[in-house]
Amino acid sequence: MEKVAKKVLVLLILMIVSSKMLWAQDIQTKEQKEANYTKMITDRAAKIVTTLDISDAETSIKVRDIISKQYRDLSEIHDLRKEKLKIAKEKAKEDKEKSEAEVKQAEAEVELAMNKLHKNYLKNLSKELSEGQVEKVKDGMTYGVLPITYKGYQEMLPNLSEAQKTQILAYLTEAREHAMDAESSEKKHAWFGKYKGKINNYLSVAGIDMKKAGLEWEQRIAAAKAAKQN
Repeated sequence: MEKVAKKVLVLLILMIVSSKMLWAQDIQTKEQKEANYTKMITDRAAKIVTTLDISDAETSIKVRDIISKQYRDLSEIHDLRKEKLKIAKEKAKEDKEKSEAEVKQAEAEVELAMNKLHKNYLKNLSKELSEGQVEKVKDGMTYGVLPITYKGYQEMLPNLSEAQKTQILAYLTEAREHAMDAESSEKKHAWFGKYKGKINNYLSVAGIDMKKAGLEWEQRIAAAKAAKQN
């Protein structure tokens, strides 16, 4: 009996030690994940700051921290949205109508929080940066899709009127405001895709054959490449 008791005691001790080790590993894993995430968003923000030509080191660090904090705050809002939607979907198994109402409420709450965050973020940036620098931050957060796409439309359609250029830029600017708050690269590009559809419809209504214009543009690009090689 004494041997059995000792074995049981040893097993209990091993279980306690193992449990503490697993707990410690879990803490370390969470801390490491947090450290990795902090480094990632800080590096991402720093990369954007390098495009701003800020001469003052203190201001540069301050702007970097404003941008990295925005990434963190956005992530928290998106995580909250996912959690609320998950709960709503679980409730849908019992009450579909109530679940749909909760989904709408969750989406409305997230949109409100996102709009408030977006506004405050731009306000904080504007305290440290010029209007042109804030534009660069926006482009940095959205992979420069706006200037690249705007340039592309002008090259594809060299005969655009000033009014048409203004409208195209307005659509792309609106797309960028949404894309800044999107939770992933895919969803950021999706916002621009949505507004490119609006632009193409707008130009089609104006009598522009977008398919034909696209093909002609591709031919011009191919001809230019061939000319360089020769």
